[in-house]
Amino acid sequence: MPLTQPGAAVASVRAWREWTEAGRRAQWQALADSASTPNPFLEPWYLIPSLEAFDTDGNRRLLTVESGGELVGLMPLAKPRRYGRWPLPHLTIWLHPNAFLGAPLVRAGCEALFWQALLQWADKQAASEQALFLHLAAMPLEQPLTEALFDLAEAQGRKASLVMREQRALLHSPLNPELYLERALTGKKRKELRRQHARLAEQGELDVQRHQDGVELDGWIAAFLELEKRGWKGASNSAMACARETETLFRKALEGAAAIGRLERLALTLDGHPIAMLANFLTPPGSFSYKTAFDENFSRYSPGVLLQRENLALLSRPDIAWCDSCAAPDHPMIDSLWTERRPIGRISVAIGGGVRRKLFETLLSLELGRNPVGLGR
Repeated sequence: MPLTQPGAAVASVRAWREWTEAGRRAQWQALADSASTPNPFLEPWYLIPSLEAFDTDGNRRLLTVESGGELVGLMPLAKPRRYGRWPLPHLTIWLHPNAFLGAPLVRAGCEALFWQALLQWADKQAASEQALFLHLAAMPLEQPLTEALFDLAEAQGRKASLVMREQRALLHSPLNPELYLERALTGKKRKELRRQHARLAEQGELDVQRHQDGVELDGWIAAFLELEKRGWKGASNSAMACARETETLFRKALEGAAAIGRLERLALTLDGHPIAMLANFLTPPGSFSYKTAFDENFSRYSPGVLLQRENLALLSRPDIAWCDSCAAPDHPMIDSLWTERRPIGRISVAIGGGVRRKLFETLLSLELGRNPVGLGR
């Protein structure tokens, strides 16, 4: 049953390593399984390797909310000294460049309870944390989790504002893969894809491999890392294998996801060699397209697009209703293939006492005055 009693929830902040013990990890994973807004990047199999890789100073913490002895909310906490280029210390959810969603893990039905406990803690600790406000990045908009925050802020007379909004490609449709592709692409483009597939098949034995287990996972990971690094991401030093930290994260995350049935991996192979690869994280009722790579020697055949055509099989899964592309807004490839959009935003919230909140409102008006386009709830 949803927990809604006033004062029933308490927020606490601890060093993240305290949550790596098996019993607490099990609580954490159970919370993720019951979250109203799925977020694989905050599940233990992904967030713990992320913190191991990037929290070199050991300063990151986890804010958790418990009610009746049960874990109902969790988010990693950071307190940057700067907000953009301005020296404005604040509290925020801790993310990194390969964590594509900032939604806290909150048990379904406990959204208001979570925000109430978090904001109560932030109000009390604003001075000791030396934080002017709370900032939430990469938040999914138009979701019960986010709406609960705005509703609570309004009820409390607390300023909470959307300071940036963007959209990224989303796959969400009742259509089957064939009908979806027909609606998404022009007849000319579909014909071109069929031609490219046929020409590619002339080069050797073409096959699509799909796995949702850990069979030969080590080899698959090694092949993906090598394929990605050979392409433009390697040239720009942004491939996962370009840094020890990101390579280790990739390996541990895929191993952890596969161990609990959260990983789906696809590969388009030619004579047994991968020329396009894709890893999805499965978090029913949603999913996330985590990483993809293709062999640029075969660019004229669009192997990445051909593999995404196979990825439309997600539409036929009864346990998956949607897939977040995790792509940048206006991505030239996926935006043309996936026609739905997921709104994502950054939200700033007042915390602390009256003087602190007044200062925050002044700063907020300056920020919104500079860039009002797309702002508003």
